[in-house]
Amino acid sequence: MKQVVQNYKSGELALLDVPVPGCKPGGVLVRSAYSLISTGTELMKVSEAGMSMVGKARSRPDQVAKVMQSVATNGVPATYRKVMGKLDSYTPLGYSLCGVVEEVGAGVDDVKAGDLVACAGNEHALHAELNWVPKNLYAPVPDGLAPRHAAFGTVGSIALQGVRQGESRLGEVALVIGLGLIGQLVVQLLTASGVRVVGVDPDPVRCELAERLGAAACGDPASAAVEATVAELTGGHGVDQVYLAAGGGSNEPVELAARLCRDRGRVVDIGKCRLDLPWNAYYEKELDVRFSRSYGPGRYDPEYELEGRDYPIGYVRWTERRNLACFLDLLARGSVDVEPLVSHIADFDDAVETYRSLKDGELKAVAVLFRYPEQAGHAAAPVVAVPAVAVPTASRKPSPVRAARTPVRLAFVGAGNYATSMLLPHLARRDGVELATVVTTTALSAANAQRKFGFAGATTDLDAVLGDKSVDAVFVVTRHSSHAELTRRALLAGKSVFVEKPLALTEDELASVLTAVEESGNDRLQVGFNRRFAPLLQEAKKQFGARTGPASLRYLVNAGRLQHGSWYLRQGTEGSRFAGEGGHFIDTASWLLEADPVSVYAVAASGNEDLQVVLRYPDGSTATISYVTTGAPGFPKETLDVLADGKVLRLDDFVRASVHGPGKWVSSRLPKARDKGQSAQLAAFVKAVRTGGPMPVPLESLVATTAATLAVRAGLAGGAPVTLAGAR
Repeated sequence: MKQVVQNYKSGELALLDVPVPGCKPGGVLVRSAYSLISTGTELMKVSEAGMSMVGKARSRPDQVAKVMQSVATNGVPATYRKVMGKLDSYTPLGYSLCGVVEEVGAGVDDVKAGDLVACAGNEHALHAELNWVPKNLYAPVPDGLAPRHAAFGTVGSIALQGVRQGESRLGEVALVIGLGLIGQLVVQLLTASGVRVVGVDPDPVRCELAERLGAAACGDPASAAVEATVAELTGGHGVDQVYLAAGGGSNEPVELAARLCRDRGRVVDIGKCRLDLPWNAYYEKELDVRFSRSYGPGRYDPEYELEGRDYPIGYVRWTERRNLACFLDLLARGSVDVEPLVSHIADFDDAVETYRSLKDGELKAVAVLFRYPEQAGHAAAPVVAVPAVAVPTASRKPSPVRAARTPVRLAFVGAGNYATSMLLPHLARRDGVELATVVTTTALSAANAQRKFGFAGATTDLDAVLGDKSVDAVFVVTRHSSHAELTRRALLAGKSVFVEKPLALTEDELASVLTAVEESGNDRLQVGFNRRFAPLLQEAKKQFGARTGPASLRYLVNAGRLQHGSWYLRQGTEGSRFAGEGGHFIDTASWLLEADPVSVYAVAASGNEDLQVVLRYPDGSTATISYVTTGAPGFPKETLDVLADGKVLRLDDFVRASVHGPGKWVSSRLPKARDKGQSAQLAAFVKAVRTGGPMPVPLESLVATTAATLAVRAGLAGGAPVTLAGAR
């Protein structure tokens, strides 16, 4: 299928061929009929992409701050690779469309194949021929409403949420500053609510359009006529509400709002304009400044948007989805008219040229729609799913290990930030490796990985990859909740498997993986515990030498806080942060102490995710892992000490190491970057696949580390040490 994409580094716009997205549970696969270009938001992104690197930095100071934090935590080289990787990737455009349901995922019962729906979201309602859309981000289109009008659903919801924030009442007077697409819709919604509206915009054509759509009067912000009209309509008191629907870097909108608003009036920011509030003006009138967060309650809440958990209507009357449905109803009843806003309808094949014309000013438009080609037969019947890989019986012989095969053919399931910054760069340039196929649920991420790393194919069909006998090994680099199931299926398909940590989030998931090993006879498994492969730590262990007595190990992990909205915070589906990351530190401790733990004791600080985990080992050694989220962001992330036999090994964040004892060893110089062992681990895994030799880490150790990580949760719940089953 085709999708509009942009490279933020070069500014390139392209209509790219990408794999069809899969239809996941909890959502629907939608074939686009019309999608709407947001001439404000999208053109701002397009313009930013054309800036120099300095210009990009100036336009996004929030992102610059994140980069500086990453430099402090991960070092300059790793941060540079990460930032360049993100910049030099195709990103999608679009967030408002109307289309036909082509396939219905499990758990969805309110629509069926062939239904017309309006869809929202900058990750799900993209300018693409097909999109997977979760349940709370689509709404059925009322009978009789034209698809091109329903494509306005998302921007209509944005305008509607802004009006709701203003709490307009019958007979009031409102000022709308900025008469672009959102501003025109706000004018109509206010007028439909019985509010008299004055509009402000420097473009006389837009002012005339707003007056035709119901505004009492409109004019240039510098015009004295605007102030005169406000004075006439309000008896000199000023407007009840001001809606900021303008963009740009000028502070004039907020100054005009203060000048024309009544005492204790409301100012609602809907657009993205400069907000340098003149303190005296806002203080003296005691103005109520409010923000309107996009489409409404639920926005940026992954449990609502991705998992489909609705808010009770008795507590949250107007959610994202209910706003979307409400706006569609207003369109169907004629209370809002979007046809006068449609300046141009372009064929989807002409998308790149359309963006260029808008950016260069050749096409003057309030709203532009992409029209997609009709697909005969697609609206009537769902796509037939490919049968799942059959589970082998106990008597079935396992797939043979492809020893001495050159090159080793690898498939990646998942192509997120970790895969593209920490794994694929090492594999793409490695001799004897062929990147065969990348599998993702979102088409564009697969296409990006294929373009950047040279995969021979890209798809959203996992079963086809697992059934491909030429694929030697499968990398599972998806979100945590899917690791165990994908690993199980790949093992049953006879593949060698590299799965990023964690291997499993529950005891049942771990058991399912081990059952697959038993049923298939395939134990070719490696978990991404890379720190034991770090050259600096390996050299320090060698310098420390053999132990004769028990050791005390202390591992401080200054994990830091996560940004709001990070999927790592979805504990209900993705597990706790320690469940996802803690295996790294347990595996490192066990490797240094050359044994698997026999018991786990965990305590947690109140009110945050700070943990103290104590592991006990067969020879009496102990390891204490302090996993802290409340530390200073500038402090090193990982510091480790091992004390035994009158010696001390110290590791400082994979930058410097030392061993103190009868003699003293200190790593000679600071490395160019923190090498946490990813490259060496991948080399060991590829060698094992090629030669048929043992996996880099024994299966027993991988299972023991996973079991110990899971025991932390049980220990926290029970408040007592947990003895690990099978500990020796």
